[in-house]
Amino acid sequence: MEHLDCISFQEAVSRCLVRHKSILDCTSKLDEASARVNRAIAKAVTTCGCLKISASRQTFPSCASYSELRNYTTSHLEGALCPDCRDVLETEIGRTLFYVAALCDLLDLDMEEVIQQEQGRLSTLGIFNLT
Repeated sequence: MEHLDCISFQEAVSRCLVRHKSILDCTSKLDEASARVNRAIAKAVTTCGCLKISASRQTFPSCASYSELRNYTTSHLEGALCPDCRDVLETEIGRTLFYVAALCDLLDLDMEEVIQQEQGRLSTLGIFNLT
């Protein structure tokens, strides 16, 4: 598959924005796309069964530093996506990325620059970025 960069992806999305060019349509479609990702994960667990969620309280030693916590936490997932569920999730995540790119386009933001800024925050703040 050909390498696709953010700029050409955002440009392709911009050319496709016809029905959802309104910011209100775009934000509501982004919410819907995000919900469909969540639903596809739930279906992988409840309908297909390729994934299992075995959730419990995250536990770690009290002496562990904040940077060590990732060594003690888990995703709560067991199993792996089957080809069908993988295909559905890739489609739904792709649709979500479409609407993220559409928002960037409508708001005159450069998606690649947004990603670079976030990567810079991750590099600077590391694990403290999302606290």
